[in-house]
Amino acid sequence: MSVKFFTTTSLLFIATLILFFSTITIAYDDDPCTSQPDDSDITMIPIYGKCSPFKFMNGSNSLENIIINMASKDPQRLEYLSSLIQKRRRSFAPIASGQAFNIGNYVVRVRLGTPGQQFFMVLDTSTDEAWVPCTGCIGCPSSASTYSPQASSTYGGSVACSAPRCAQVRGAQPCSPGGSTACSFTQSYGGSSFSATLVQDSLGLATNSILNYNFGCVNSASGGSIPAQGLLGLGRGPLSLLSQTWSQYSGVFSYCLPSFKSYYFSGSLKLGPPGQPRRIRTTPLLRNPRRPSLYYVNLTGVTVGRVRVNIPTQFLTFDPSTGSGTIIDSGTVITRFVEPVYNAIRDEFRKQVKGQFASIGAFDTCFVKNYVTLVPLIKFHFTGLDLTLPYENILLHSSYGSVACLAMASVPNNVNSVLNVIANLQQQNLRILFDTVKNKVGIARELCN
Repeated sequence: MSVKFFTTTSLLFIATLILFFSTITIAYDDDPCTSQPDDSDITMIPIYGKCSPFKFMNGSNSLENIIINMASKDPQRLEYLSSLIQKRRRSFAPIASGQAFNIGNYVVRVRLGTPGQQFFMVLDTSTDEAWVPCTGCIGCPSSASTYSPQASSTYGGSVACSAPRCAQVRGAQPCSPGGSTACSFTQSYGGSSFSATLVQDSLGLATNSILNYNFGCVNSASGGSIPAQGLLGLGRGPLSLLSQTWSQYSGVFSYCLPSFKSYYFSGSLKLGPPGQPRRIRTTPLLRNPRRPSLYYVNLTGVTVGRVRVNIPTQFLTFDPSTGSGTIIDSGTVITRFVEPVYNAIRDEFRKQVKGQFASIGAFDTCFVKNYVTLVPLIKFHFTGLDLTLPYENILLHSSYGSVACLAMASVPNNVNSVLNVIANLQQQNLRILFDTVKNKVGIARELCN
């Protein structure tokens, strides 16, 4: 295969790159933002979509710039994921890393308290705790929606510092003498930090209500990176949504993430065994006791086109002692491989495309192309499951079809990570099923939009 570049001047190539990720405008008779999910689905909204309550889009922000900006924050995300090594448990609250940078690409609509106070919380599969800005929060974003305990008839008060549940919070602060104070914790979020009190109230998801849910009530924050309406953790730890709803949802959930270009339609989050795909290919779900919140899978290889890429096995092998291996993560934007793995994939991809390449932000393999179908497909090989990525999950390209980038990258040199991360762009328009009882992950094609 070959790709011909314009040969007049480099300025024409740059001008073509400016058209990268042209947005798509679709007319609808009705406002799809008002559509309601059925009883089994929880609405998932791309944070930059037109249905999102966070108004980032304007005439100067193209989809290209949005995704490049989002991907530029991945290194901090990867640094956080690398730091999730659990300390040995002691008689007091465990000490966590304190690094909690969670990229807010998708949010879910939830209700807190009675009557329900609505929030659009960032969804994160590698974090456990949920937290929201509370009324009177000092330093929270001025546009933040805040939770008012006084306005809820089901507010259960704060959790005591001496309670066992307090010891399960990352960043929990030591109890004062007597242990009668409320449970408080501190965490960081990129360049920002916050402090919160662990409280209890009802949590509403779709038509379901979860009583006495434990979450953080943020009372102070510094920096500008705190999600305006909080975060909902779907990790595997004791304070995650999965653990707190074990009796209701049996440790099973799935999600389907819509494309970044799908401004109106949203994907869905399904909790519990009912309504999950009956026929779905699965791979074993691995557990690392030193990083218990993460969803590890066994990636055994990668094929580009018809070529199985030569990747040394030590860079893919799951090793609990070092934390190495591959995880599926909803908070990282583009798939990141450790450098030897990414270089091998990228070099084979470039070899088959045979073009000239330029870099844009985190993407080092951008090129002008004739047809999308000339680009080789990429297949991930997991134990018991082969996943061939759709073209839209491999490339970021303009709607005119003239410029494309390989939508993957290596772990940055300044991030000491041994993790390979299958990120949300590569998960779009796929149903990802997590079953922590049968210890398996299922993947199936599904139009999430």
